[in-house]
Amino acid sequence: MRPRPARSFQALSLLCALGLIAGAALAADPPGAAERARMIERIERHAGDATAALGRGHLDPRVLEVMGSLPREAFVPEDQRPYAYDDRPLPIGYGQTISQPFIVALMTDMLQVGPDDVVLEVGTGSGYQAAVLSRLVGEVHTIEIIPELAARAAEALSGQGLDHVRTYIGDGYYGVEDAAPFDAIIVTAAASHVPPPLVAQLEPGGRMVIPVGGAFALQHLMLIEKDEGGQVRSRQTLPVAFVPLTRGS
Repeated sequence: MRPRPARSFQALSLLCALGLIAGAALAADPPGAAERARMIERIERHAGDATAALGRGHLDPRVLEVMGSLPREAFVPEDQRPYAYDDRPLPIGYGQTISQPFIVALMTDMLQVGPDDVVLEVGTGSGYQAAVLSRLVGEVHTIEIIPELAARAAEALSGQGLDHVRTYIGDGYYGVEDAAPFDAIIVTAAASHVPPPLVAQLEPGGRMVIPVGGAFALQHLMLIEKDEGGQVRSRQTLPVAFVPLTRGS
């Protein structure tokens, strides 16, 4: 009767070993890793069509690395989480959206930011764009006109340990003058024109990326550059479709 416990012990040991292997596999492949990898592959395929915007046929590897490690599902409403890595914008409530992953990557790349830069985002929305930027720069300021979205984004950012992102509630058309000047400015909603207060808050040598056009008309992604002498030039790049920039009363 003694072999029976030995066999049980062997079976138990095998189960434990399998459990350790499975645990190691899970640790090596965290939740959402496969979906993020597929998202990055799609972004890279799109990049070849963005030569006009980038001046090259590829995206900055730093941007792809950040987006490949950041859980996008943490920044969308619960009912949208199964679609978090789809190649399209998603609704986040209040008539707003989280941008298509490729557009997030493209606009981030166009800013050409560095690790010590201070960046302003106009239109916090879900908080995802601010989260991506926060992994690449020294300081992010982001402003949202819809209080409920601002609160939700702040919670999502904090949940990812990104407490150094400063969130504001207000009309982003006027920027955040108290925190200016900014090395880069990104606007995540379409304006009918480039807001002069944002140009004024852009540091000489800085860049701004903004979609410009009507809500139901053709929009283009614009690159605004201010040289060291304060002269401003703009360049139209890709056609895009964004929700309109919401203004205060």
